[in-house]
Amino acid sequence: MAKSDNQKLKLLYIKQMLEEKTDENHVISTQQIIDELAKYDIKAERKSIYSDIDMLTRYGMDIVLRKERPTGYYLASRDFELPELKFLVDAVQTSRFITEKKTRSLIKKLEGMASKYDGSLLQRQVIVTDRIKSMNESIYYNVDAIHQAISSNVKMKFKYVEWTAAKQTKYKRDGEEYLVSPWALTWSEDNYYMIGYDSKNGKVKHYRVDKMHKPSITSEERDGKENFENFDMAKFSKQTFGMFSGVERTLVLECEQDIIGVIIDRFGPDTSIRLDKDKCRVRVTVNVSNPFYGWLCTLGTKVKIVEPQDVADDYRKFLKGIAKMYKKD
Repeated sequence: MAKSDNQKLKLLYIKQMLEEKTDENHVISTQQIIDELAKYDIKAERKSIYSDIDMLTRYGMDIVLRKERPTGYYLASRDFELPELKFLVDAVQTSRFITEKKTRSLIKKLEGMASKYDGSLLQRQVIVTDRIKSMNESIYYNVDAIHQAISSNVKMKFKYVEWTAAKQTKYKRDGEEYLVSPWALTWSEDNYYMIGYDSKNGKVKHYRVDKMHKPSITSEERDGKENFENFDMAKFSKQTFGMFSGVERTLVLECEQDIIGVIIDRFGPDTSIRLDKDKCRVRVTVNVSNPFYGWLCTLGTKVKIVEPQDVADDYRKFLKGIAKMYKKD
């Protein structure tokens, strides 16, 4: 590349230096900028550097000149601050559906959004080995296929897998393809799910994205639009325990007041609560299922199903079935 062409890249190289080499604790002086530009065969004078910094500031970069020693320029703000990047790194690390390989790749990209000094702090935060991670590298292509089907308003086909006792995966339905109308994606309880409409059964269902194999887009228009016109994803997540389907019911629970925080954390601050002496009664809507009963078990004797009676009776049977397994001869 000719020297004159290199000269045209001067402003871009200065921008890169500020992004990669500076932050509030690390500045770059005018002479250092000149020396760095020389490595790219770019000649610069101090006066031109002042002009370039002014131009980048007008462009929108938050560049600050520190006058006390050590003097120099630094980039004061970025699209993502360090605490925000740490949150994103934590989210990537703890996401079971993101493979270990992709985890490291994504975190490396997040590092690039900070200075090299802050980037090293993010790297020290990384602990991936031995965490339970998805082994399905194709999940990213699955997500892309789902988005494409949604934007094109068409159904999609895929095969669905499950684990066996031999720690192998096998296709459900003997490998028969699922035909589903995809409508949404949600991240719940460490996994990524596609929410769709099963025309064959006339039901809204959810599918683990990492268990979807060989997805393909059809030319058939989606069904189930009426089920998603006022679909509330937050409500769906609160009502569905462990992402297990169940019959939607409205329950009245009698709780001790010291666990009301647990109830609000699960169902939200809009939950209907009525104080009753030393206890309280709450009205919640849930998809009744064994995982819901399992969640009730974690609260022990501090919560009781008051209404409806048939759900209370079913919960009693659930508990008796567990107790029977541990009954001594």
